[in-house]
Amino acid sequence: MDEVRTGDAAGFGPAGRERGVVDEALEELRAGIRDRSRRSGGPSSPGEWTRFFQALRRRVGPLGMSERTAKVDAFGMDRDAVQRAVPMLDFLADRYWRIEVRGIENLPARSPYVLVANAGGPVPYDGFMLAHVVSRIRPGTERPHFLVADWLVGTPFAQPLVTRLGGVRACHANARRLLGWDHPVIAFPEGFRGSAKTFPDRYRLAPFGVESGIRAGLEAGIALVPVGIVGAEEAHPILAKDSVSGRALGLPFVPITPTFPMLGLLGLLPLPSKWVISIGEPLAAAAPGDSGRVADSRVATAAADLREQVQALVDSGLASRESVWG
Repeated sequence: MDEVRTGDAAGFGPAGRERGVVDEALEELRAGIRDRSRRSGGPSSPGEWTRFFQALRRRVGPLGMSERTAKVDAFGMDRDAVQRAVPMLDFLADRYWRIEVRGIENLPARSPYVLVANAGGPVPYDGFMLAHVVSRIRPGTERPHFLVADWLVGTPFAQPLVTRLGGVRACHANARRLLGWDHPVIAFPEGFRGSAKTFPDRYRLAPFGVESGIRAGLEAGIALVPVGIVGAEEAHPILAKDSVSGRALGLPFVPITPTFPMLGLLGLLPLPSKWVISIGEPLAAAAPGDSGRVADSRVATAAADLREQVQALVDSGLASRESVWG
């Protein structure tokens, strides 16, 4: 059986234990700093600070995760958590980002299927919102899981929230198992290159990877649906990337945006850009061979076709939007 690669789906329970872990980790950090300061007579080196941050990340990373319940699926999505998040997701969709959805008739009526979309930045607002929009269009059907990059799966505090609301590590095995269980899948085949685009390169799609949603969809013989998302790349426009600070925090980079880090924690709030989500016509599904294996050339052709369609949907959404703020 394939391994389910989601990070730990179980976690810490009572709040008292969580606070104790934080206090213990912080005390170790303070003790280490004091010890090194006494021995060196000055502040720790950058390398030591990096090791401290990494140790702290390992200790506090699982915090915020709750005990598994009967409503947590095999990939960690917590249906109770999703239900509690609905009012906030509705507010973001209807009031904050004012999402306009086009091409609803192209969304398959039955699962499974793969939605292939452009990436909108380092924070997966696009995955959250596309899954939410689809669940409102098709009530009573399986809520889509969205594939996320490895680095986000390992990020403290973010990983539990992303997993509980439907995020799954992007890999072929996970996509294949989700589709095998009739779950819709949202894939962002640009991968890291798409989520790390700076503002001048926004909405210029990077080449599509093929080893997660696209290959799995072709192997399953199901619909691959192109989706163009406009607005997500302005919610957190990346002006520059700080790789040094990112390595210290265990991230690929720390994004420099118009509001972060200048405004501190307030700078983490996304901007109220106007969103347009356009759903295109599905790529014709064809059953794979008897072995279930799809030729690499066919996967590459499908990826190129989908990229062209998604880029066209993005361009159309940009042309029809009156302004970034709607």
